[in-house]
Amino acid sequence: MNSSYKKEDVIFLLKDVTGMVEPLPSKEREKLIQSGMHYSEMLPIEYIPSKEYMDIYFDSLQIFGQAMADALGSLADKIVKSRGKNIVLVSLARAGTPIGILLKRYINLKYNMDLPHYSVSIIRDRGIDDNAMKYILKRHPAKDILFVDGWIGKGAILKELKKAVKNYEGVSPELAVVCDPAGETVLTGTYSDIFIPSSALNATVCGLVSRTFLRSDIIGENDFHGALYYKEYINQDLSYHFIDEIQKLFRTHEDNTDMPKTKGITEAQNQAKRFCIEDINLIKPGIGETTRVLLRRVPWKVLIDERYKDDRELRHIVRLAKEKDSEIEYTRLNNYKCMGIIKKMKDI
Repeated sequence: MNSSYKKEDVIFLLKDVTGMVEPLPSKEREKLIQSGMHYSEMLPIEYIPSKEYMDIYFDSLQIFGQAMADALGSLADKIVKSRGKNIVLVSLARAGTPIGILLKRYINLKYNMDLPHYSVSIIRDRGIDDNAMKYILKRHPAKDILFVDGWIGKGAILKELKKAVKNYEGVSPELAVVCDPAGETVLTGTYSDIFIPSSALNATVCGLVSRTFLRSDIIGENDFHGALYYKEYINQDLSYHFIDEIQKLFRTHEDNTDMPKTKGITEAQNQAKRFCIEDINLIKPGIGETTRVLLRRVPWKVLIDERYKDDRELRHIVRLAKEKDSEIEYTRLNNYKCMGIIKKMKDI
């Protein structure tokens, strides 16, 4: 798989399907998803940010980059403490990929350990890429594998991961993330709903790689899951700018993570009930997930905790909501600073 990342930072176990799949507009894709077509069988057209949005991104990176770097350092320390020296990082493409690279760099700098790092596809309701797992397990002991992602929203991918790894003896379902406001994992840098700058962009901060793709007419029985390489966006690529800016902020600090008193899924279920939404998958809690809704789905409403109404951490979300003509409602949330709600098909 081609990408703008260097091989020494990450090995993508993905099939390059560039030119084989035509990305679809958000509204057309949303109708197909809610009509029963699986989201992994198509790809969205990548959002090209406005100048105003990019100004907010760069400003937010400067303001909130340190919080992310500290959370990542805390996570790295937890990983080494719990796993020792024999670790194989397996990031979940694509949001997990820059996090895996940063963890690899932090651990190398602080502990002088050069960890292998692969990036593989996992898809809700379809599981993890079996061929990618077999590839890794031929080269590394099962007990050394550690899965990495950016954040946990409600915990749907973690649930998928726990189910999938039952097929691989000795592989732990543990997931390491920078932030987990849902309170679902021990290996997290923070339980606060912090802004991870890489969540604010798409391929241009993830090695110019699309989200992953799985459709039987293109992905064969022996193929890895697929992805596109967006070579045409090379002039907008900020993948290493993001990595380098966060790496500059690495520092030693004390761990102060306290798990939330309630699970995030409960809060998501309460909001679903409040708005008479039967499909919990239409509720996307947390800064990272809300950003994703606004970037590549069709948003109906954005909920923002009234305590963070003027929080600079959420400026990119407010900007995107205005661009997508999505209503913003200020309310009271517990685990999260914001939530994105996808528009129902009948309203599209």
